[in-house]
Amino acid sequence: MHSRRPIFSLQHVTLAWFAVVMGLCGLSLAWQRASPWWGQWALDFSEALGCIAAMALVFLVIAMLYKLWRFPDAWREDVAHPVRHVFVAAVPSSFILLSTVMITLKGPSVLADAMWMGGSASLFAATVWVVQRWLRPGLTPAAFWGAMTPALFIPVVGNVLPALAGVSLGHSAWAGMQYALAAVLWPVSLTLIWLRIGIIGLWPERMLPATFVTIAPPAVLGLSGANLGAPEWLVQMAWGLSFFFTLWSMGVVRRIMTQPFGIVFWGLSFPLAASAALSLRLVTHEQGAWALSWLLLVTAVIMWLLWRTLVGLLQGSLLLPEGEVPSPT
Repeated sequence: MHSRRPIFSLQHVTLAWFAVVMGLCGLSLAWQRASPWWGQWALDFSEALGCIAAMALVFLVIAMLYKLWRFPDAWREDVAHPVRHVFVAAVPSSFILLSTVMITLKGPSVLADAMWMGGSASLFAATVWVVQRWLRPGLTPAAFWGAMTPALFIPVVGNVLPALAGVSLGHSAWAGMQYALAAVLWPVSLTLIWLRIGIIGLWPERMLPATFVTIAPPAVLGLSGANLGAPEWLVQMAWGLSFFFTLWSMGVVRRIMTQPFGIVFWGLSFPLAASAALSLRLVTHEQGAWALSWLLLVTAVIMWLLWRTLVGLLQGSLLLPEGEVPSPT
């Protein structure tokens, strides 16, 4: 008797999938910074990545609206999950990053401005909502410390993203406010995450790719800070911190690669892309070889993630309940 095949369903597309859009947008912005060395073809590749990111965002928005209509209980479960709830902020972050790609490549537009404003305001609201959950009645120490993972940086430090394009759009005051919020909350959340390691240990093995999210806060703080007029030495310090967290995260790569591929692997993408973009921001034309090599390596990683995601979608292995694998055909 054949075992029942699992049902592949959009019910299992979670908010964490928006990390795909964030990673592709981050890589697009990094390639835009390679144009002084590689010219128009770097910009063409950047635009191609932006188009793929836009298609992914449209697909995910439609999938989420369908899930909200067809599987409201699954949606509520995602939002109430003690760890996954922070990915609510990945949705507005994706809109901010895509608008930044549009502005960087094509200049300001009404559509990009609307996406930026809606994304920035929604991201701020999401951050307030996430932090307010710490005040809810009945929260136990185990539940509190269990939620302290690098995924927390998405809503807390994500507020640094608006400054990537906010200045060119004429919204420097709002972008500066969110930048300050991120700059204050980053050391707080980082301290809480390190305390969690000491109190209850590292996050689960399945979440190990999220370790790379620690690279993103200093990398984007450096990029956005430069747009807001931060001194060069401060940008260089941010790069040094992102370099440290890159080396620190490399310590779990072997353990990550022993696991079956899942959407959580996209946790590597945006942080690495932001690191590559900041590296290209700091080097001179003569010093670009190492930064360009790093960009190529990061690109290879993200292209591998994209390929594995497409294969997983075709096979149905990414549209299953968490922890399940497809039955053999």
